[in-house]
This record gives sequence, C-alpha cells and structure tokens, in this order.
Amino acid sequence: MLFGKKKGRHVAIIGNGIAGVTTALTLRRRDKKARITLISGESDHFYSRPALMYLYMGHMRLWDTKPYEDHMWRKQRIDLKRGWVEHVDVENKALRFTGGETLDYDQLVLATGSTPNKFGWPGQDLARVQGLYGLQDVESLEAISDQIEHGVIVGGGLIGIELAEMLHSRGKRVTILAREESYWDNAMPREESLMVGDLIREGGIELRCGAELAEIVPDGQGRASAVVTKGGERIACQFVGLTAGVRPNLSALEGSAVPTGRGVLCDLSFRAQAPDVFAVGDCAEIVTPEGERNRIEQLWYTGRMHGEVLGRVLAGEEATYDRGIWFNSAKFLDLEWHTYGQVPPAGRPAPDGVTQIYWEDAAQRHSFRLVMDAGGHVIGVNAMGIRYRHRVCERWIAEQRTPDYVLDNLSDGNFDPEFYHRYEPAIVGSLREQLR
Repeated sequence: MLFGKKKGRHVAIIGNGIAGVTTALTLRRRDKKARITLISGESDHFYSRPALMYLYMGHMRLWDTKPYEDHMWRKQRIDLKRGWVEHVDVENKALRFTGGETLDYDQLVLATGSTPNKFGWPGQDLARVQGLYGLQDVESLEAISDQIEHGVIVGGGLIGIELAEMLHSRGKRVTILAREESYWDNAMPREESLMVGDLIREGGIELRCGAELAEIVPDGQGRASAVVTKGGERIACQFVGLTAGVRPNLSALEGSAVPTGRGVLCDLSFRAQAPDVFAVGDCAEIVTPEGERNRIEQLWYTGRMHGEVLGRVLAGEEATYDRGIWFNSAKFLDLEWHTYGQVPPAGRPAPDGVTQIYWEDAAQRHSFRLVMDAGGHVIGVNAMGIRYRHRVCERWIAEQRTPDYVLDNLSDGNFDPEFYHRYEPAIVGSLREQLR
C-alpha cells in the first residue's frame, strides 16, 4: 500500500527493521517534503525482532510486538511496500522486485539486516533445518512443531539459547552443540560462561561444549533425521536449528555495482561506495583506518544509532557515527547479563596490562566484575543477575574512575526492583580484599 505522492526526492529504504525504520522516521522529522518508501518482503509493518521467541511461546501476539500502530505510517506519509528486492540497478537508480515490478529512487538506503551463517555442512538445506531471524522462521517452526520430539541447536550465543528455550517451552527435548570450551566463551569471561552453562543444564537443556557439527542426515524424504558431530557421534532428531552466528544479508545486491566486503562498504556517515547509496544496521560494514578491521555491528541499539545518524545525513546535515562505550545485555533463561566497556572474553587473550577483580555469590547465580587498564582505571563492567544502570556504568568508564571510586559508589548504579536482595556489601568486601 503506497500513500506517498509521486513528487519530490524519493528515498527508498530496503528493510523495515530497527535501522531502516529509524532512518525513515528521523528523516521525516527533518524533511517534511521527501517521499519515503519503506520496503520489506518479510512483513507489512515494523515489529520488534527480539520478541520473536515470545510469539512462538505464546507470551505475545504479533500485534503486541509492533511499537507503532498501523495508521502511524500514513500519518507520517511513509509509503509501505511489501516485496523482495532481487536486483539493485545503480546506474539507472531502479529496484527490481521478484515478479518483475520495478521502483525508481533518488537515494537508496540498504538496511537488509542479517542472515544465519551456513558453513557448507552436508544437509544444511534439508527441510526441518533453519535459523531464527524473522517472522517466516517462526511460522515455519510452528508448522513442523508437531513433528519434533528432539531438536538439536548448532551454536551457542543469544539466538541459540532463545531457540532452545522456545522448543523447551513446548516440551521438546533440546540439545545445544557449542564448539567453544564453555558456553559462548568468545563473548564472555570464563566464570560467567560457566555460570550460564550450568544454568542451561539445570534448566533441562542438554549442553555439549567442544562439539561441532559435521553433517545433517536426511530421512530419505528430504528432511533432517539426525546430526553427526565431528567426533563421530550420531544424534537422532527431527529439527536442526542453525544459530552459529549471522552474516550481512547481501542477497539483493547480487550482480549490482554496490561494492561489498563482508557487508556493504560504507563510511562513518553510512555513505556506501556507489552514488546515492547508503547502508545501515547489520548489513553495513564500516570502513576503518588502515590497519584496523572494518566494523560490522549487529545489535539492536547500534542499528537504531545508525538510523539516527543517517536520517540526519539524508536531511542534509553533517553527521558522523560515534558508537561511544560498548554495551550489551541479554537474558539466558531467567539470568540477566549486562556488560559495559571492555570485558575480555575467555576465548581471547586479555590486552597487556589489563587486570580484573571478580565476585560471585555462593549460589553461582549473581556476579560482578571490574576490568582495569594498566593505569588502574576502570574500562569494563560485567554483571550477571544484578541490574546496574547503563548511564552510571558508562560514566564510570568515561570518567576513568578507579575501582575504589566505583566500589564507594556501587549502590548508585543498582536499579533492581524494590525488595530485591542487595549484594553490594558482599561485592564491595570481596573486591576490596582483592585490591589489597
């Protein structure tokens, strides 16, 4: 359904996730005349992708996942186009859709998101094998749920635990194959990684660390019936979830003149290396100074920040992206994780001069970690099972506070609900002892 007028500059945005939608709304606030078309083959309207698991678990309806009411798009004069773009013609500034329809643009924004990684495993394209990225994935999983007694999830991380929890909520047996020594140790320190792994096992989900997929076995009818690990173990199953990370979705750019690397190559204002083409969100590969690895940022909050910057750029402002201090948060079953700044994961060596102090409660369900640089300044904060305010933790790092200062003011950061147990006295006592 197209609501916009056919006059004026036309900005076409491929992708209606958080990056594309934020770009559209930011641009509209600054430019009331531009024609904006938001394109998606997945859904008519923007929805909260992190809520996908709750649709399957029955905790939410699709309507509940939509941050904006449907009529808002008409009110903002943003055209909505449902369709899959299969080719971008940069020279003629035109998009071709599956089915042959075309759409001209003056400026093009690529916000095409990610797609689950596949590594050439035999059987990876069988039926009952999929990732968890969009609405179609939830729909296809729902369609085969009655066939599943045992599901095998390949890969740990956030998507893996979400998919495992989804199946477990329906009474399915679930096995996670994680190639790391402990759960997601390429993103978390060892102690926190072990804590999450224990929690997963205690929750009734089988977690096998140090296990890698070798192949997926067909059942003779084009469906998955088992997996075989590189160790030679065969595990019978009726579903295989591929959650070994994601990569930029570049399918619409096949045969186009838009330069790509791992993602769409762009600068810190999200200008791609093709005329009047821009890229934001998961699909953008930010080109960094020589000698540094280009950045691909595949988080919800960074996608929103990308869109805010690009909306300003498209409106004619000078704007560049500055992510600021890194942070992330997630939930593993009922255990919350919050991380700020630089917290070296177990799977990679810590930088020279970095030291850490760590507290964990006796039940191994709450922990707190401070990371310091060679000068004794706090550069990272990691909390499990305890909520600490983003702005407070960010300020400690930005102001280069000492660990003593943080411990003196630790209670200022806690924002757990009233009547929650407070762990600050135990944390402060333990960490001060380590500082001596």
